[in-house]
Amino acid sequence: MSSCLGLYIEEHLIKYAKVSKERDNIKVESFGMKFYDKIGDAISQIIEETYSQKTPISVNMSEEMYNYFDMFALLTKNDLQKAIKTEFESYCTDKGYNPNVFETRYAVADSQLDKDKIKIIHIADNKIELNKRIQEVDGYHLVNISPISMSIPNLVQVRKDENCLIVNIEDDTVITTIMGGKIFNVDIIEEGSRDILSKVNLKENSYSKSYEICKNTTIYTSEGRELQAEQQAYIEDIMPTLYNIVGQVSKIINSNTDKIEKVYITGTASLINNIDLYFQEYLTDTECEILKPYFIENTRDINIKDYIEVNSAISIALMGLGEGVTGMNFKKKTLSDQIPNWMKIEVNPDKSKKEQKNLGGFFTWDLGQKLDRTEKSLIRVAAALFLLVVIYSAFSGLLSYQMDEKEKEANDSIAQTNSQIQLANSDNEQIKTKTNEYTTMIQNLQDANDRITDRNRTRNAIPNLLNQIMSIIPENVQLTSIENDTGTHIVINAQSNRYEQLGYFVARLKTDVILTNVVSTSGQKDNGVVTIEIEGDLP
Repeated sequence: MSSCLGLYIEEHLIKYAKVSKERDNIKVESFGMKFYDKIGDAISQIIEETYSQKTPISVNMSEEMYNYFDMFALLTKNDLQKAIKTEFESYCTDKGYNPNVFETRYAVADSQLDKDKIKIIHIADNKIELNKRIQEVDGYHLVNISPISMSIPNLVQVRKDENCLIVNIEDDTVITTIMGGKIFNVDIIEEGSRDILSKVNLKENSYSKSYEICKNTTIYTSEGRELQAEQQAYIEDIMPTLYNIVGQVSKIINSNTDKIEKVYITGTASLINNIDLYFQEYLTDTECEILKPYFIENTRDINIKDYIEVNSAISIALMGLGEGVTGMNFKKKTLSDQIPNWMKIEVNPDKSKKEQKNLGGFFTWDLGQKLDRTEKSLIRVAAALFLLVVIYSAFSGLLSYQMDEKEKEANDSIAQTNSQIQLANSDNEQIKTKTNEYTTMIQNLQDANDRITDRNRTRNAIPNLLNQIMSIIPENVQLTSIENDTGTHIVINAQSNRYEQLGYFVARLKTDVILTNVVSTSGQKDNGVVTIEIEGDLP
């Protein structure tokens, strides 16, 4: 038979329940609640009173945060985890959070709007807050830290086709929506028993007395009897909070596309008399009842209301026993957690000698006999070797597991990187092809532009040249031809009966920069007429 001590820790009180399980039989061995000033002292007292020094302990989380993501239903587990991580990192970026400071878990629900998608219930808690909770139970066998929203359904046997709400009115009110037998949504209302107890405490100056007053208060309904004067004094502290809560519950019911068949009420405020009738008056189309753990039977010795008082602690204990939604444990396993119980040797001085004869199933020794020096040495050596083997095995197993996980992550990363490299190479080839095409087009455009420029430049060059020649040509010089043979190269044939006139003409072509690179032939004289050829380039 396995057992677990569930601790539901609030601002001023701790609810606790030690629960044992053997196959399908569940039993609450001890339970209660304790107000505290120093939480460490209160936890130590509870553990001593319940004899839970070696019992696994399960506790609730304190400041969890919920987000919801829609994912495709056909994603593999690895792809789903990556997609969820990406969505959460995007959310943190929008909010200005550092995603590395959160410990996260998630649950999967069916989407009501799209059958091809699933709804992810993503839960995150600050690692600092988790470490605080771990430190509160330091020195004891803490095995589980879970959100109350995921543990409270452990107390209800929900049908596969049932739609219901569980309204857990503790310090804050946590509303767990169950659709089709599975957890579908979680709403947190920052109003609850904390507000009620704080208002009553202002009058009584005692949280324990305020708690008892709430337990013994009967709230009014439309068909209820008149309240006594002493109850009337506190009803004004209770009703506003309950009115706000039932209003939020009504909104949640109306926002669901499928009909909510039942509302279960639990938590500290559920102990207020007639609270189920009060809810029923507002939620007329939905059955409302106080949540009673399905495995608890009515007995004469214990009032069922006493069990209901610690529902949260019972549900947390069941999480420690492996009940409920898997993967919701925010407590990371330590080396001690990974050592099986059968390897741990315990010697209880209260046991008889006969019971202490076998240690861990490995050694048989009568502890009632006096051991000599040799026997003591053998025991020490054997114990040292055994511990060495256990520690080595545990470390080896842990190291091997971590290496396998890292290798798997590395392989996934390599495969993803190779895929990205292939895509990059393909993109690079396409870019090179486009670059070559664009380079050819640019060169063609440049050549065309050069041709157009040359054409525009030489189009008016000859007329301008003729105008300039007319202004400098001597009267006795005649031009027999002007030829633009290539590009800007000009060939002029001129004649005159006087050499000096031709020389003057050539000189003016040079000095007025009508042509550049001017050269001329020496001239030939025939029948008194001198002919020369002048070459030059347009400037």
